[in-house]
Amino acid sequence: MRKVIFALMFLSTVIVAQKFSEIDRAKILEALELQRIAWNKGDLEGYMDGYWNSDSLRFIGKRGVQYGWNATLENYRKGYPDKEAMGKLSFEVISLEGLETDSAFMIGKWKLDYPDKPPIEGHFTLLYKRIKGKWLVVADHSS
Repeated sequence: MRKVIFALMFLSTVIVAQKFSEIDRAKILEALELQRIAWNKGDLEGYMDGYWNSDSLRFIGKRGVQYGWNATLENYRKGYPDKEAMGKLSFEVISLEGLETDSAFMIGKWKLDYPDKPPIEGHFTLLYKRIKGKWLVVADHSS
């Protein structure tokens, strides 16, 4: 009986470990890159495609917790009213870890470069969920 329990525990660990694959990692990094490209084109709606389009989306920034895709988009529009204000965005991924079958956690740095003023930079943590086959940010803490 002990052997059966041990075998089941081992198999469940192996199965869970295999759920977040290099393909998943690549898809998340591709999603982040598509957001960067959209931002640098001045396309906030395209940038927001990387976020879960839900009232349950959470964005945590200097003003605290904001809920919802639309509220997040409106906050971006207020803070970055035109392409010039948006600057040129770059990311540095520090870590990306699969948590469960359909979730992952990313830590990184963001930077906005401007031609006529010093850059603005900070850190972020992103919680990704695979929703209908697509990896989307469901919580973003940027500072």
